Amino acid sequence: MSELKIKTVEDSKTEVSHLLFSKHMNSAGRLFGGQLLMWIDEVAGIVARRHCEGNLTTACIDNLQFKEPCYENDVIVIIGYVTHVGRSSMEIRIDTYVERPDGSRHPVNRAFFVMVALDANNKPVEVPRLKIQTIDEQAKWDAAEKRIELRKQRRDEGF
Repeated sequence: MSELKIKTVEDSKTEVSHLLFSKHMNSAGRLFGGQLLMWIDEVAGIVARRHCEGNLTTACIDNLQFKEPCYENDVIVIIGYVTHVGRSSMEIRIDTYVERPDGSRHPVNRAFFVMVALDANNKPVEVPRLKIQTIDEQAKWDAAEKRIELRKQRRDEGF
């Protein structure tokens, strides 16, 4: 078996922006939640693909709360990066902001995705290790371990 690669958080960090048009709005004139979900799932997939260098699938999405409304002509900024890796899984943090004309950014959503790397037969495959380089990255790794335990507990409870 070959030695696993080691990657940093910065190796896969991704930032994507979208200008909101009328086609992105719901009947109340705000950003349609399903549209945002599609965009953040895409960013999580890009982050995970950059980390694992292969195919993957979304296994879980935690916490999808909308904190700030977004309207037509707003700019949405989505930033994603790896916070934790397991054997074949990666936790990806996705932060979404609405960027105002003055350049200020206001939090819209934070979500955590669990992505699983797959081989050519769609079976889980090991992912590169994650090199933690800062105190902030270590804190995010530690918080991810707590979320992993909560996911296991919810799974055991049939959640």
